Amino acid sequence: MLVLTRKQQQSVVVGSTSGFEQLLRITVIESRAGKVWLGFEAGADVAIHREEVWERISAERQATVAKEVVERQKYPVPHIN
Repeated sequence: MLVLTRKQQQSVVVGSTSGFEQLLRITVIESRAGKVWLGFEAGADVAIHREEVWERISAERQATVAKEVVERQKYPVPHIN
């Protein structure tokens, strides 16, 4: 885990492995009373969720994939040579 200190209106940028493409910019908007407000800037193709939402989405997708695997096992597709 990388731990950084940022002040209000300072940002952290996450880029591609090439180092030239910015994927995500996170900016500290405000910090008060033990809470931090963060702003996220990313392309429309980048999903940004709170961790608990991400976990729920991930669990739902895993359940869907598992169900599809079970259904395929019930009705296997014949191989044509």
